[in-house]
Amino acid sequence: MKRRKFINRTIKGAVGLGLMPFLGFGKGGFENVQNVNMKELKLSLAQWSLHRQFNEGNLDPIDFANIAIQTYGIEAVEYVNQFYIKSANNEKFWINMNRRAVNADVANLLIMVDNEGDLGVANKNERKKSVENHYKWVNAAKLMNCHSIRVNAFGDADKQVYKNSIMESMSQLADYAIKENINVIIENHGLFSSDGQLISEIVKQVNKPNFGTFPDFGNWCLSAKWGSTQHECGKEYNRYLGVSEFLPYAKAVSAKSYNFDKKGEDTKIDYFILMKMVKESRYDGYIGIEYEGEILSEHEGILATKALMERAWQKAK
Repeated sequence: MKRRKFINRTIKGAVGLGLMPFLGFGKGGFENVQNVNMKELKLSLAQWSLHRQFNEGNLDPIDFANIAIQTYGIEAVEYVNQFYIKSANNEKFWINMNRRAVNADVANLLIMVDNEGDLGVANKNERKKSVENHYKWVNAAKLMNCHSIRVNAFGDADKQVYKNSIMESMSQLADYAIKENINVIIENHGLFSSDGQLISEIVKQVNKPNFGTFPDFGNWCLSAKWGSTQHECGKEYNRYLGVSEFLPYAKAVSAKSYNFDKKGEDTKIDYFILMKMVKESRYDGYIGIEYEGEILSEHEGILATKALMERAWQKAK
């Protein structure tokens, strides 16, 4: 209880950000949303939760939608581009993937895009190449009937250079994506991308209706790329403050989980605080299960995360 009281004091003022208007989310969600509160918990499954099984060949990435619904009873999914690199420009592949999801009665939500270049580097030609590298994933997202692509906002080590560079890249990418009715969203994934105040300022200043955030419960390490806080981090952003700063601009939310104690609670992340924050915000989309722990199997970790989310949601009244 002492830990929760301390965290609550830390974010007391920040939670008020949930009262601000923010950009719409979801397929075609470019309108402003006012006075909306989530009434039910809508769960999605992030493909990264099963990345070891996919990488080891025990599961086929093509079957992800069927796996989500048949194994976990989850009716919405979030893809990771790493599993489909060879098919990135293959329109027939993505049409077939969408057909699989439709046949399974599963909603495709977004594609998480990695390893397509740093969007916040100082060199203009490098930035341009990185932006254009993302175009194929915008096209794939459209064919899959997704609402967003998630990008990694990495770049220059100088904060002001980074800010100027990432704003230019995000503006260009959002302009391309809006023609396809696709959102571009930044996830806190380490370094400057895990600075909640900075990224929120960038979203506000770019001011594009299809550009927003993707708050992740776990990735708030400022001193390492990818931002995992499962282990020790040299410099960590307050996760509760960061989520509260991202929520007004959120078009998706990721419930990252690590490891669990005997009560079934995450040992690093207070789900009861974060799920309450999401529930009381104006966000009304899916919350993605993204298990990344190292103790439970991926299957067990997904089930444990799902159970914890449901308990925390019910308690948040």
